[in-house]
Amino acid sequence: MAENKFQEQAALARCVPMSALQSVLSGKWKLLILWYVAFYKVQRFGELLRRLDGITQSTLTKQLRELERDGFLRRTVYPEVPPRVEYTLTRLGESFTPLLNEMMSWSQEHLCPDYVNPYADTPIPRDP
Repeated sequence: MAENKFQEQAALARCVPMSALQSVLSGKWKLLILWYVAFYKVQRFGELLRRLDGITQSTLTKQLRELERDGFLRRTVYPEVPPRVEYTLTRLGESFTPLLNEMMSWSQEHLCPDYVNPYADTPIPRDP
């Protein structure tokens, strides 16, 4: 996993499973990155950059690399000019999609009750 403050023994000693999850998701944009890749199945770097209003190229690159290193994303580089890079979920990332759907529902109900969810009728599909 990517190195961060949540991997220190003091943090891990409190609650190992939650600390491990926090160490993977401890980036401002990681949940949204996972959401978009899960929802659209395949995302290119430029598509994510446009969807994540306010993120810098360097931050997106860093967070994508961390999610890839932690086993949630797969990066595929196509030998074209210009190079094409696509991101998809790994099996581990796909296993996280039910939680993403639940978080979206919970947030809409409790934090954004007036939000009209364009994804409401289309939860992230789970592969069998």
